[in-house]
Amino acid sequence: MAYKIDKEKCIACGACVEACPMGCIAIGSDGKAEVNQDICISCGTCAAVCPVEAPAEE
Repeated sequence: MAYKIDKEKCIACGACVEACPMGCIAIGSDGKAEVNQDICISCGTCAAVCPVEAPAEE
């Protein structure tokens, strides 16, 4: 299952964007991280680097 970002927790620090090996995370128009779930391989790298535990498996 792909990861999803909890928008209420996300502080838009960009740590997940830089760490994602697939390049499937970007900061969206709302200023929060977004995961392209068609590309996400559920590796958990984003969750490992997030300081506020915003990414979680769906």
